[in-house]
Amino acid sequence: MPARFANLRALPLPDALSTFPPALSLETPPPAAIRRFNVLGVALSAMNLRIATDAVLAALRARRKGYVCVTGVHGVTEAQSDPAFRRILNAAFLNTTDGMPLVWLGRRAVGSYVDRVYGPDLMLEIFAATQATTFRHFFYGGAPGVAEELQAQLTARFPGVSICGTGCPPFRPLDAAEQATLIALVRAKKPDVIWVGLSTPKQERFMAEYLPRLDTTLMFGVGAAFDFHAGRVRQAPRWIQRSGFEWLYRMACEPRRLARRYLVNNPLFLWRIAGQLLGLRKYPLEESPAP
Repeated sequence: MPARFANLRALPLPDALSTFPPALSLETPPPAAIRRFNVLGVALSAMNLRIATDAVLAALRARRKGYVCVTGVHGVTEAQSDPAFRRILNAAFLNTTDGMPLVWLGRRAVGSYVDRVYGPDLMLEIFAATQATTFRHFFYGGAPGVAEELQAQLTARFPGVSICGTGCPPFRPLDAAEQATLIALVRAKKPDVIWVGLSTPKQERFMAEYLPRLDTTLMFGVGAAFDFHAGRVRQAPRWIQRSGFEWLYRMACEPRRLARRYLVNNPLFLWRIAGQLLGLRKYPLEESPAP
């Protein structure tokens, strides 16, 4: 692995955002190793799309196994009541800032180069970067037919990219026969990257459990990116994505599914992060072994 990424796991994990140095200027290059910052006990990677893409390509070339979590306020809030899930996030190769509130906290803690690393955008960046390479992709998740539609869309968008297979899991844990089938399928297809679209926190648990058992290098949990890039669900306009109010757009589109998530989780997040920033409560990071 190149030296600039050699220390990804050996990073200090402070207890609060305020323990980091003042923010860097926009002209300041990012540090050689990807730093992490603490949001309610969850270690977020301080990065932008360029840094994330470079790190992914370096890991693929070195065949360094790991999983990538794309984490927003919902994921951080879920981790507050689920220590096992929190440990899964903290053990990720990359745990990206998929939400503007986390970006703003990252800029305050580490530097102004921190930007949103949104799952659908990261997916397109990695496909563009691997278009002229031999790296192979595999899609796992989504409703019946979605993975196949996604394969057709991205093959047309990135001619020459290698998508070697798809899988559609049941809406329950895999039984022993299904586990054996998946392991055999991945062994036969030999993907370098498996994209997982199962929603949070199911996809993160799946990656942590199956990465050691599957013949692949990286796994990405990208959730709704499957439906967005397959053309089944419309994405919010870019200006809404950058405003911090994408949650409101998505809730308006899917109120029955998302209303409780946003109307309960968002106020809880604001209350807790205020306590962390004011030093009223500590949220220590629990180190987890690399997968």
